[in-house]
Amino acid sequence: MTRIGIYGSEGRMGKTIAEAITEAGAEFAGGCDAGGDPVALARQADVLVDFSVPAALVGNLGAAVAAGKPIVIGTTGLSEDDLQNVDDAARHVPVLQTGNTSLGITLLSALVKQAAARLGTDWDIEIVEMHHRHKVDAPSGTALLLGQAAAEGRGIDLSRHSDSGRSGMTGPRREGDIGFAALRGGSVAGDHMVILAGNAERIELGHRAENRSVFAQGAVKAALWLRDKPAGRYKMSDVLGL
Repeated sequence: MTRIGIYGSEGRMGKTIAEAITEAGAEFAGGCDAGGDPVALARQADVLVDFSVPAALVGNLGAAVAAGKPIVIGTTGLSEDDLQNVDDAARHVPVLQTGNTSLGITLLSALVKQAAARLGTDWDIEIVEMHHRHKVDAPSGTALLLGQAAAEGRGIDLSRHSDSGRSGMTGPRREGDIGFAALRGGSVAGDHMVILAGNAERIELGHRAENRSVFAQGAVKAALWLRDKPAGRYKMSDVLGL
């Protein structure tokens, strides 16, 4: 039986993942939160899942590397330095890092990439997301994941073609940009819509998470899949064979 440990086990997602571990027939190896010992958890688990905070990432990655354990990272709001640390850890252990562990979002990302690749820049791409009032980062990690999929489809750098701060007299939309809009309110688990708007026609590709269980189930599936993989950097699309 695979033993799965959780960094951030006392958070909303951490508690939901703990339930999903049992439902999947795996064993919950325990959790580690602020003030805890990430190395001790890494030693007693077969695979780790991190849904903590960006500030804890370096320590959690270090613990995984020291113990030689695979780690799934679902923490969002990561910086470029954080992502570099993920790359560094992946040289030593299997690391799956994603902005969203939902299997539905994983498939949606593949569809967005394909649509962006097939349609020209005269089709404008806008990504609209809504989350609960407690979410602290915007755009969401999922919105950025979808934006990256669109950018990869077009063969462009998202950081140079991203627009997420429209306010006031912005002027006309710049061709080829990928726009983001973030909504916050209530208890929304996660709604995402990718709009491809052409002349006189529009394609809308969307996903609605009805509760956090979809993310927890995907995280556990990813952890079980990652357990026996060699060191390297993996994505949720690898779990689905996309």
